Amino acid sequence: MTALPLDPKDGGGRFPGFDAQGQSGHWDQVTQGVVLTRLGRPADLRFFNPAEEAAARALFDQLLDQRQEPRVPVANMVDSRLAEDQTDGWHYESMEPDPAAWRSTLAALDAEARARSGKAFCELSWDDQEALLTDIHDAEQWRGRQSSQVWSLWTRYACTAFYSHPMSWNEIGFAGPAYPRGYKNLGLDAREPFEVADTRPEQDPARPNTKSGKRRQH
Repeated sequence: MTALPLDPKDGGGRFPGFDAQGQSGHWDQVTQGVVLTRLGRPADLRFFNPAEEAAARALFDQLLDQRQEPRVPVANMVDSRLAEDQTDGWHYESMEPDPAAWRSTLAALDAEARARSGKAFCELSWDDQEALLTDIHDAEQWRGRQSSQVWSLWTRYACTAFYSHPMSWNEIGFAGPAYPRGYKNLGLDAREPFEVADTRPEQDPARPNTKSGKRRQH
């Protein structure tokens, strides 16, 4: 089992011994192929250029509070979606389609960082990156855009990639696709035999967001 380096006070270690990959024998072959590929070598980047890649990796680490290995390879996963034009099927009227919006907002993020410090976003310290993102999150407008729409673009793609990865499933006790086995014990606190009980059900790791809306702070 590969576990994310998540501190117990932020929800880590709630499902000890649980490994979603161990359930793969109950998935059909197509599902096995799709899910287990995510545990292999991340796909080569085909969409982001080097500057965009650097900004995107730093951005995703901040949004998801991934500070050390092992990490879910979110940048690679988002890059694959954008390279194949696998968008959400809609975009804000005031923004470009998602691939173009990603390029322009990452460029704007670097421009904002350079205006403040003379450095690209990826070159800032962790705290300076966080402060910059907090300002974007809290603003109504940012570089000619509605901040909430930029934030939605970034977090939608970040969270979709992150929570499609088996390492994240281990963190939240999710056993993966239900097909073809299915679930029989439906209802509150009704676990399947293959599920693991939460060791700290009374502890809510979600806390009021006072900074940049990170996965473990919102």
